[in-house]
Amino acid sequence: MMKPINSITKTVFQKFKNVSNPRKPPFSSSSILESIPREKVDCLVIGAGIVGIAVAKELSVNHGRQVLVVDSAPIFGTGTSSRNSEVIHAGIYYPTNSLKASFCVRGKELLYKYCKDHEIPHKQIGKLIVATGLSEVPRLSALMTRGVQNGVEGLRMMEGYEATTLEPELQCVKALWSPSSGIVDSHSLMLSLVGEAESHGTTFSYNTAVIGGHIEGNQVQIHVSGSNAIANWNGSFELDSELILIPKLVVNSAGLSAPAIAKRLKGLPDGIIPASHYARGCYFTLPNTKSPFKHLIYPIPEVGGLGVHVTLDLNGQVKFGPDVEWIKGIDDIPSFLNMFDYSVHEDRANQFYPAIRNYYPGLKDGSLEPGYAGIRPKLSGPEEGPTDFVVQGEDVHGICGLVNLFGIESPGLTSSMAIAEHVAAKLLK
Repeated sequence: MMKPINSITKTVFQKFKNVSNPRKPPFSSSSILESIPREKVDCLVIGAGIVGIAVAKELSVNHGRQVLVVDSAPIFGTGTSSRNSEVIHAGIYYPTNSLKASFCVRGKELLYKYCKDHEIPHKQIGKLIVATGLSEVPRLSALMTRGVQNGVEGLRMMEGYEATTLEPELQCVKALWSPSSGIVDSHSLMLSLVGEAESHGTTFSYNTAVIGGHIEGNQVQIHVSGSNAIANWNGSFELDSELILIPKLVVNSAGLSAPAIAKRLKGLPDGIIPASHYARGCYFTLPNTKSPFKHLIYPIPEVGGLGVHVTLDLNGQVKFGPDVEWIKGIDDIPSFLNMFDYSVHEDRANQFYPAIRNYYPGLKDGSLEPGYAGIRPKLSGPEEGPTDFVVQGEDVHGICGLVNLFGIESPGLTSSMAIAEHVAAKLLK
């Protein structure tokens, strides 16, 4: 499906086809650098997740730029973009005037319009955020106040009996109704954006890992290698670059590996790259059962996430999650190649049952089955509190034509097109 359509892609594909992993001198050696093939490109997007794809589409379709997207995976959207709740968020949770708030509200508008115009499967089913005890009511009221301040329309506080009229299986004392929340088929969305970007000249090069780079004459030069060439790297020698890309514009939207890639860009100022944290979240499904709910059901948010909530897919399948499990000890290569543990162990359900029964007391023992897991690229660790998206441009690092995107977790899917607008404006001002 994704065939080379210009010289740079042919160069990348030919260079990385069946590449071996010889022990060569470090790519930092000036003599080695001089011997590595170079290719000039217009715009380079690192990462083919939903945000990277949206940026590529924005730059190519709306600004006429020639875009190359590289990703270490064999296809687009294999990381966080395909391992989430697939929820279209309203913009309630995030501090007023934060990037998360503004991008979510704007992104929701763009996303619904795009889905309608391009017949992407989606549904505006609405969400109930519930207080299951009186002690949670003040926090629920604070969420409504924040949502109104963020420009979210249609929010309404409900008494428990009103909420159970909508959802008879629900148990709560009060609920916040968000009618603009919804669900989307994220794969269909990404597939459509990829197709539209390709039709406007964007090239996607998969199995292509960015392993570092350097600044030369205030211009970023990106070092790339075939993914299979670094898969067995053990850290005992420097990674080798197979090709150096020299782009006019670079967007580091690599998600889980964005900070690691930025740290390998020699010449970036020290101290501007935020610490990275990883929060694993598991989902469990309720198979072979008619969904007990017609709307999204969310508890009061918890540290590290929005709580184990109820979401539905477009086939009516109900799923619960995600929980929060902080993981440590992630080095460059696992994040470059998305080599995370995505397995869901059955015994983790023991933590789900009590959390779900706070608002769904009718959940039967043994009814949950392991679903899937995802990793959130976070900028704060346990008990540190939430952080905002980081969109880092020349005003921060001093490098012309480079934008780093850090901490693009939820509501990244909803915000993707708004982030793309912002990035394009930042690069093309």
